[in-house]
Amino acid sequence: MSLNRCEQRVFDYLDRHVDERQHWQQKLRAVVQSTGSDHVAVVRLEPELWRYYQERSAFVAIFKEAVKHEGEQRTSMKNLAELLVRLWTEPRPKPKSSDQSSG
Repeated sequence: MSLNRCEQRVFDYLDRHVDERQHWQQKLRAVVQSTGSDHVAVVRLEPELWRYYQERSAFVAIFKEAVKHEGEQRTSMKNLAELLVRLWTEPRPKPKSSDQSSG
């Protein structure tokens, strides 16, 4: 999976900061559990990851520098949300299609 620069920056930051990573792991798992759908969880988490990026850009040097050079234009965090769901949740079996015969 290919991440854009903003997504990669967040991913690397979470990889290096255990407390932040644990916070996001708990948050992500709670969203996946409450929605019951990886797809719905990604849709819900994507804007939260962007808000997190914006919040970090006020305090963390690597984010500040990026915003200084790249600007603050909204960037998708969908690939990052999808990757984190894959990495941080247990795989679930896909539902069997209803057109299979059981006999």
